[in-house]
Amino acid sequence: MLRLLASTALISAALAGSALSAEITVGAANVSSYLDPGRDHSNVGSQFYYNSFDTLIGKNHDTTKTEWVPALATSWKLIDDTTMELKLRDGVKFHNGAAMTADDVVFSLNRMFQADFPPYQVRARDRFSNFAGAEKVDDLTIRVKAKRAEPLWETLLNLQQVMIIPAAYTMSLAGDPAKLEHDDFEAFSLKPVGTGPYKVSEFVPGQTIVWERFADFWGDKAPLDKVTVKHMPETASRITALKTGEADIVTNIAPDQLDMIDKDPDMKAFGAPTALFHVMIMNQNHPKLKDARIRQALSLAIDRDALNEALWLGKAVVPASHTMEEFGELYMPELKTFEYNPEKAKQLLKEAGYDGSEITFDTAAGYYTNGLLATQAIMEMWAEVGVKGKINVGDKWTGNSPELMVRNWSNPMYFADPFGSFGVMWAPGGPSQSEGRFNTDDAYAAAWEKFRFSGDVELRRAAYAELMDRVKADPALLPLYRPYEAWAMKNAVNWQPKPGHIPYVLDFRAGSISFN
Repeated sequence: MLRLLASTALISAALAGSALSAEITVGAANVSSYLDPGRDHSNVGSQFYYNSFDTLIGKNHDTTKTEWVPALATSWKLIDDTTMELKLRDGVKFHNGAAMTADDVVFSLNRMFQADFPPYQVRARDRFSNFAGAEKVDDLTIRVKAKRAEPLWETLLNLQQVMIIPAAYTMSLAGDPAKLEHDDFEAFSLKPVGTGPYKVSEFVPGQTIVWERFADFWGDKAPLDKVTVKHMPETASRITALKTGEADIVTNIAPDQLDMIDKDPDMKAFGAPTALFHVMIMNQNHPKLKDARIRQALSLAIDRDALNEALWLGKAVVPASHTMEEFGELYMPELKTFEYNPEKAKQLLKEAGYDGSEITFDTAAGYYTNGLLATQAIMEMWAEVGVKGKINVGDKWTGNSPELMVRNWSNPMYFADPFGSFGVMWAPGGPSQSEGRFNTDDAYAAAWEKFRFSGDVELRRAAYAELMDRVKADPALLPLYRPYEAWAMKNAVNWQPKPGHIPYVLDFRAGSISFN
């Protein structure tokens, strides 16, 4: 509930600078089991870093257009095609009281660029493989070296994974403080320290996160004295918490619950299609699915518009290809990679000699909003074309199992470029290939290289279209839709995710929340 020293009407005065303070509680569908921006890439974890950590290069999150702004770096420039120099902000403090130095920045960057901690190595491969390392020039200057000309400098230095953390503090957490060990990073993930406007004052993995205002933040002061995030896994429990005052904001409300909220004068909701795809993935290497025609049929049998109407009341976005408006000049809605064609699905199954054997579809019970319901509907659609499907429900990730046939997953926009969505999942050597369910060849790799490293937008567009043609011919994924996610809140609270953020970010910085 809102805990005030006076009535709700006085909150505005508190936020305007009086001695009063405000606290809120957030009921979240999921809470991360660790807090380390370097290792995390999940939809769950992405919620929790922006309040406590900063990048060198910032972004205006009020718009989907790309507007870079100073953050922990006050300026930056290219020295040559493979070297960027950044001037650091003076006077920045970490939550433990230590001053941020160039050594901390180099440590933070190189923990990713030169990673040997396995969780960092995964992120290094799918995002930072072109970076050789960072080096200190002087107390307020560092340089970042790329292996080859990098067309996305600012984009990649704005990523969550290169948020700045304190070197000495991290190295002191486990074992010898003069020697960096993997256990140091494990310990940091439970006792995180950053430079953001809120410090993490309490963390119970998977259950609770408490942020408190950090008085020595270098930028605009945090508007809230305290934010408590509580794990409330059931939609009904989150809505009840909002009704009773146990929560002020709740996450992940499906469209069919919005009417109930709209009818309650004490509550309101905000929703929008999320910059993320719910996807169906298919294991190209499973013996029953090696024939591309069977995977094409599994995809063609799914009426995604019907799923949208039934599960999202028509509010989700069904794409013709793997593309989003947020990609800017790389937004390509003209591509027709995915379609609904049950008759063609039947024909392909016949041509492939499908023998009616069972095809399993793995899903979690509650991780994805409407995920289980979508899977149940897909089983009926498969049955209509003659496919015998079976649902396996479980919380364990099965994408790296050779037994996997089909499952649901999500493909977020980690940054506003096809590389930041499709690429981090389906690039050569990326997570899908490294987990053994997706294959690339020399032609695919050549198209990817043109797309990834060309400085010419038209060349990038042409290469991306080639990649989509290959996905259509030999599919390993089907984007079902961009889900319409909603957040509900007390009527006195004014908050919503900003359009320039990656999905699900709980941003309570200055200018992001207000009260009636």
